[in-house]
Amino acid sequence: MMRRSNDTEYHFRQDSDFWYLTGFDHPEATVVLRTTEEGPRYSLFVQPRDKAAETWTGFRPGVEGAQNQYGADQAFESDALATSLPDLLKDADRLYYVFGRTPKLDQTLLEIQERLRLQSRLGLLPVDEILDPRMILHEMRLFKDPREIEIMRAAADISCQAHHEAAQELAVGRFEYEIEARLNYVFRRRGGWGAAYESIGAGGANATVLHYVRNNRPLIDGDMVLIDAGVELQGYASDVTRTYPVNGRFEGAEKAVYEIVLTAQKNAMNAARPGTTLPSLHDATVRDLVQGMLDLGLLEGERDSLIENKAFRRYYMHGTSHWLGLDVHDVGRYAQGDTPRVLEPGMVFTVEPGLYIAEDDDQAPEAFRGIGVRIEDDVVITEDGSENLTAAIPKETKDVENWVQGGR
Repeated sequence: MMRRSNDTEYHFRQDSDFWYLTGFDHPEATVVLRTTEEGPRYSLFVQPRDKAAETWTGFRPGVEGAQNQYGADQAFESDALATSLPDLLKDADRLYYVFGRTPKLDQTLLEIQERLRLQSRLGLLPVDEILDPRMILHEMRLFKDPREIEIMRAAADISCQAHHEAAQELAVGRFEYEIEARLNYVFRRRGGWGAAYESIGAGGANATVLHYVRNNRPLIDGDMVLIDAGVELQGYASDVTRTYPVNGRFEGAEKAVYEIVLTAQKNAMNAARPGTTLPSLHDATVRDLVQGMLDLGLLEGERDSLIENKAFRRYYMHGTSHWLGLDVHDVGRYAQGDTPRVLEPGMVFTVEPGLYIAEDDDQAPEAFRGIGVRIEDDVVITEDGSENLTAAIPKETKDVENWVQGGR
C-alpha cells in the first residue's frame, strides 16, 4: 500500500506481473514458483486472516483462501517468508528475482546465499546464477491469448460507451471535469475497475498539453475537446483518444488539422499487419503529418529534409504506437538487437498520431494556434491482418458530429 496523504492510502492496484502470474489482488503478498523433482510448485505468502483488520480494510483470503481460491500448492502467512525461503531455495540452480524493489527482501536473499556458501562442505550450495525474470515474463505478456484479447474487446466496448456518453455531455459552458466524471461513471457502471490511467478531457489549447489531467476549465464555443480515456477491465487497459467539436460541428482551422491527423491515422491502421514494424508505421505517419504541416503552412521547406532534421517535432513530438495490455504502456521489447521487432499475431498496440500547436507559438499561422488533435485506436495483430478493437468509436467527421449532436 502507498500513502496518499497523512493517514490515507491510495487504492490498491496489484503489480501487473504478479497479477498475470497469480490473479491474486491483495497487498503484501509474495509468490514463489519452483521447479522440483515432483514437478512445478506454486507457493503464496499472504496476509493472515485478521477479524479486526478486516473490519477496517475488508476481506482477506488468508492462507486457506490462497490455496482454495487461487490454486496455490502451498500457502503461508507473509511473516513466514524469511524463515521459509532457505528451504525453498536450497536445491535451486538458478534464482529469478528482481532486485531493487524490496530492499528488505533483497538483503534476505543475499544473506541466504551467503549462508549456503558457508555450508558448502555440508553439500549445500548457493544458486549458480541470479537472473531477472522479466525478460521471460514480459515476452509472455507481449503475446495475448484469445482469453486476454476477449477481455480487451470487452474493455473497448465499455470505452466506446463511455466516449459516447461523454460526447453527448459536451456543451458550451460545461467543465472538463464533467466530461471526466461521465467517463469514470460509465467505466464503473459497466463493471470496470475504473480508468486505466488519468482521463484527459482537454478543451481548446489544453489539448496541446500531451498529459493534461487538471480537467478544470470550461468548454468554449468553437473549440474542440481532446478526450483520451480508457477503462481498466480485469487488469487490462483500453487506451482511446478522440477529438470532438464542443458545439457539434468541425469548422475552419480545427477541421483542417483534424482531417490531416485522421488521414495519417487511417493510413497507419491500414498498414498494421503481420511482418511490418512499429517504426515503419511511425515513419509513414510522420511523412503524412509533415505533408499536412506543409499544406497548412505550419512548416516550410522540403518534406524529406524536414523529417531528417526533425523539424516536425515542434508539432508532433511523440511516437505513433506503444504496446498495450496489463499496463497502458505495456511491456515487451520493441527491438531484437538493432532490428525493429516484426509484428506477429497476438500483439496489441495503439496507433495515435496527433498535431499540437501551442497557443503561444508565434511561428504558426494565428488561426492554428491553440489547436490540439489526437486520434487513437487499439489494434491486435491477427493471422492475416489486424483487428481494430476500438473501431466502434467514430472518427470520421460526420459520424463524430452526429455523436455529439445526438445529445442535444
